[in-house]
Amino acid sequence: MPINMTGRRRVLVASAQQADLITAWDVVRAAFGDHDVPSTLMGVTVLGYDHQLVEIEAIAAVID
Repeated sequence: MPINMTGRRRVLVASAQQADLITAWDVVRAAFGDHDVPSTLMGVTVLGYDHQLVEIEAIAAVID
């Protein structure tokens, strides 16, 4: 029986280059496979940790 899921994800990429955002987005989408949900992709100047380039927030809920 397939699982019916919903959710959202937010991907932050520390880069001024749009190509870097697209590369990160392609990796994230591939990792989540068939669980495509509303998402936000944002380029930022810095993230919280030294050498951190990507931050992913994902929330999922199983619909009964």
